[in-house]
Amino acid sequence: MNQLRYFALIILTMLVFGSAENFAQSSDSLNTHMIMCTSIEDAMKSPEKVFKLDLHKKKLKEIPAEVFQLTNLTELDLSRNKIKTIPAEISKLKMLKKIDISRNNLETLPSEIGLLIKLKVLIANQNDLISLPAEIGKLENLEVLDLWGNNLSVFPDEMEHLKKLKLMDLRVISLNDAAQDRISNMLPNTKIHFSPSCNCK
Repeated sequence: MNQLRYFALIILTMLVFGSAENFAQSSDSLNTHMIMCTSIEDAMKSPEKVFKLDLHKKKLKEIPAEVFQLTNLTELDLSRNKIKTIPAEISKLKMLKKIDISRNNLETLPSEIGLLIKLKVLIANQNDLISLPAEIGKLENLEVLDLWGNNLSVFPDEMEHLKKLKLMDLRVISLNDAAQDRISNMLPNTKIHFSPSCNCK
């Protein structure tokens, strides 16, 4: 009986440590295939392996064309630059789940933004946005939409299709009661942060 317990313990130990070793090997393998970069130069050394690119505070006036070659990119940080436009090529980043374009000089978002169907987080606060494209309603997986500190006055009806949207920040945007009510009715299951309503038209 003791021998059976002994052999059972050996087998259990082999299974546990074997699984742990396999997990470690899998993790190492995964890590070698996924990298984060803070410069275009580093990213272009292995563009197919880059999953996160951080280019915040690089004094960029436009998005480097090389960014659109990073087809496995899931996170992109372009915050705190001087970017004025987002080109249509943004649609090439099909795997993108999070993009931070806050604190730039953007006045519009391209209609192609609606092709980023895996996008979960869109951070675009502190820009000069005056409207949102109707195609934003195609972001069916979007959960967070941060727009505070813009000049927005146009919110397309298509936003009602953002069924998974959990949080939207619209603070520091002049909206009257009617506009706030309309937005709230479009997204009844979304937590929306408004500033106090204004008497504006």
